[in-house]
Parts: sequence; structure tokens; C-alpha cells
Amino acid sequence: MPNDRMSTPGPSASFPASLSSEPRKSSANRILAMLAMLFFAMGLITSLNDILVPHFKVAFDLTYRDAALIQSSFFAAYFIVSYPAGQYTERVGYQRAMASSLLLAGLGSALFFPAAALVSYPCFLAALFVLASGVTLLQVAVNAYVETLGPRGEAASRLTLVQAFNSLGTMVGPPLAALWILAPYASETGHLVDSVRGPYGLLAAVLALGGLVLWRLAPREPRARDASPPGGLGSMRGLLAHRPLRYGIVALFLYVGAEVSIGSFLIVYLTHTSTGIADHAHASRYLVFYWGGAMAGRFVGAWLLRRMSPGRLLSLCALCNLLLILASLTLPASSAMWLLLACGLGNAIMFPTIFSLSVGGLGARVNEGGGLICMAIVGGAVLPYMQGALADAVGIVLSFLIPALAYCYIAGFGAWCARFMPESTASAPTH
Repeated sequence: MPNDRMSTPGPSASFPASLSSEPRKSSANRILAMLAMLFFAMGLITSLNDILVPHFKVAFDLTYRDAALIQSSFFAAYFIVSYPAGQYTERVGYQRAMASSLLLAGLGSALFFPAAALVSYPCFLAALFVLASGVTLLQVAVNAYVETLGPRGEAASRLTLVQAFNSLGTMVGPPLAALWILAPYASETGHLVDSVRGPYGLLAAVLALGGLVLWRLAPREPRARDASPPGGLGSMRGLLAHRPLRYGIVALFLYVGAEVSIGSFLIVYLTHTSTGIADHAHASRYLVFYWGGAMAGRFVGAWLLRRMSPGRLLSLCALCNLLLILASLTLPASSAMWLLLACGLGNAIMFPTIFSLSVGGLGARVNEGGGLICMAIVGGAVLPYMQGALADAVGIVLSFLIPALAYCYIAGFGAWCARFMPESTASAPTH
């Protein structure tokens, strides 16, 4: 939803020379506070998709699979836009890239108006792709900027802590949007899609204003290129020969897909099984527990990652989520729903931990490895579509086997890293 989502932007991105040494603590804290607000915005925007999936399913009379195209259109932007976003960030600097991302996301939000006027599902999907392109550029710029603000050795803990603000956005977004988008069901006199105009119009105005202000205030930033290290890692083939990165790309693809799949179909699960929850607006309030668990887990995870092997902690969290989903298949829906909601807690540390384990040992080529990891977020476009197709075939309950299988692989990846990788090679970002 994500939400919500790396430390380095793309193959050619690099850190600004002026920030390559550790900044003064007070200055770094002020910058981190500003970036925390952007993390919050990213999480809120991404989480709105969890409301659009059930809303548009009803409004356009869609199958589960076709409703999942909302997430597919959104997360496809990560695969398509990440590399050019990294190039653009290198040319204009981090702050101007962030300003551009807000303007682009604002444009995508504004496109909801013509899409609603035309009552066109494909037009909404196109608007979501433009909006997601802005969010992708924001991810690229913000995550790379955050890593420059402190010692690399403390990255796993520090950046996981900052990531909690992304989760705060994903927790706040669904219930607020539900009040505006889903509540008009009873009194709507026009088409159901008209209810998206208000929230996305407000979002467009806020993003455009923020982008213009940030562009005007952004200074020109000096940037420096990383030198390529000797050996095979100087080529793409060499990068993929690095087993932790190769296995980690798959793990991140599956993690993002699993997190987004569960968030996308929770409202449908709550209203289509015997939970006693009758409408989408009521069901959307329960998403607070899913995304709130992810937020709380990041605070706890920031502490645990200082005291426990990242690979073991990742494997443990994935196994817990796997068991929660499998148990939910056997219990009454009124009890099983709480097990699915609890998966948010297990998701909390997965992104930064998978990334840190994947790029460990890449040296100066960590930027290039980070670009490949960023593209793996496209899993959020693929797994929800697969779960939607399975839900059409066998029902919403058994469709949660898709994220369960994803957690199987993630648990194995964490166990492999705990056994074969020294902890000193890890270098963690945020999402």
C-alpha cells in the first residue's frame, strides 16, 4: 500500500559530496524531521489504494482480479520509473528531485477529475500510474538522502526507526479516506466514483503547493560519483552473480507483493466472510491494526536489530506470518481476521532487513544493487493480481495462500543469510 517501501535510487545515483561526511547532529535531525513528513505522505498516498480496491470493485462491477489492477498500475511505476528517477536525481540533486516528485504526484491526483467525469476505469488506472511515478521519484530521492545523514554502521536501526513515519501514514490514510470515499454510498446521487474527487483534489493541491515551495527553497547540491571497484561487480552480470543480491531481489519482490496483497484484500475479506462486518466503511477501520502493527513493529525492530542477527530476525518474522495465515484458514472468520491483521507486525522489519542483507559486500557498487532492489518493488503489482485471480477461482479465504507462499521463501532467505553471511557486511536502508 504499501506503504507504504530503499536506500539507494538507481544504478548511477550517488551521494552529495557535501553530505558524505557525518553532518552536525542538530542539522541532521532537522533534515530527518522534514524527511519524516515525506515518509508520512508516501505511506498515506500508497494506503489509499486499499480503499480504492473495494470501492472501484463495486463502482465498476469488477472481478477481484480486475480490481487488483489498481495495485498493479501503481506498483508497476517502481519497475518502469526507478532507473530514470535515479538518473534525474543525480542531475538535479536530492531536494529538487523531491520537489519534482511532489509536482508529478499532484498531477496524477488531479487526473482523477477527468477520470471521474468520464467514469472510466482505464483512465483511473492511468492517473494512478502518474501518481505512483511521483511517489517512486520521491522514494528514490528521500531514501538515498536519509542514508547520508548518519554513520552507515547505524543505518539498520536508524532508518528502520524513521520508516515508522511511513507506517503512520499508512495507518492514518484508510480510515480518513473511508469517511470521504466510502461513506457517501448511502447518499450518492451520481456515480459512485464521484466520491474520489474531494480527497484526491485536496491531495493534488497540497502536493503541488509543497512541490513549488520545496523547488524554490532547494539549493544546488554538489554531487560525486562512486568509483567502480575492481572485479566482476562492475557489470550487471557481476552484480547478479552476487548471491545475496540475487536471492534478495526475489525476497523483496515477494515481501512487497505479500504486504500489498494482504492490505488490498482485507476489506473484502472482512465484508465477505462471517465476521459480522457488513460494509466497507466499517471494515476500513480495521486496517489501522494492520498498518499500525507495522508502525509499532518498526520501533521494536529498530531496537532488536541492534541485538539480534538480521537474518534470524527476518526468518522468524516471516515464519510467524506464515503460521498466522495458515491458522486463519482453519479458524472461524471472526477469529481469523485478527490473525491476518497481525501480519502487519511481522512485516515491520522486512524491507530494510532484506535490503541490508542483499547489498552487503557490494562495496562501492551498493548504488547499483540498490537500483535493482528498487525495481523489485514491482512485486506489489504482481502478487495482488495473482491473489485476485485465485480469489475469483476458489474464494477470498484461500486466496491468502499467495502471500503465505511468499513468506515461505522470505523465511528461507533469512535463514540462509544467518548461516552464510557475516553481519558486518549488512548495510540497511529504508522503504
